[in-house]
Amino acid sequence: MFDVIRLIHLAPTADADRVLADLQAGALASPARRVLVQPTLHGVRNGGDILVHLRFDDASAWETVAPQWDPMVDGVVHMDGAEYVAGTAGAAEPPAGSVYRVLLLRVSPETPPATVDRFEADLLGMPHYISTIRSWRLSRTTRAIGSASWTHVWEQQFTDLDGLDGAYLMHPVHWAHVDRWFDPEHPEVIVRDRICHSFCVNEPVRG
Repeated sequence: MFDVIRLIHLAPTADADRVLADLQAGALASPARRVLVQPTLHGVRNGGDILVHLRFDDASAWETVAPQWDPMVDGVVHMDGAEYVAGTAGAAEPPAGSVYRVLLLRVSPETPPATVDRFEADLLGMPHYISTIRSWRLSRTTRAIGSASWTHVWEQQFTDLDGLDGAYLMHPVHWAHVDRWFDPEHPEVIVRDRICHSFCVNEPVRG
């Protein structure tokens, strides 16, 4: 599978409902197997106003429609995004989460591969401690657009918004262990650029 993330930042004067409808229509006209195009929820960080997650059979299926997505459309002032082959994933018992969250991040290029492996293992270990994560996937990007050369996409589905804002962000394994990779004052920091922390209601219009 080949996935695409776009975080759409709108101009203050944009007709958000119209842009959302146009994006949903364009996504549904594509060969994407999963189409999630929803307004972001309050509390995102560099997460845009609309979150787009598309899943295709392969990269060639995406390439047939990609030119329609990268140019700025009326009302859109900025896009952050990533394209990637699906990485390491897991899931808890059903039901699926009601909130979809994605984190775009860039690991510093001088980071040793063994350290990157440790970082990835720490992220993938979080669902074993945080029960509100219903499914998860960590992928390395093949192409990034926007504010940074994103290297990783960290996705989860959460039980609900409290499961993200509370149980996840406030969990000791998050702030006392994993956050060291992001903390500029910690000697092990490897994520130095801005991140995109975005989430929306997990209601795909397809898939």
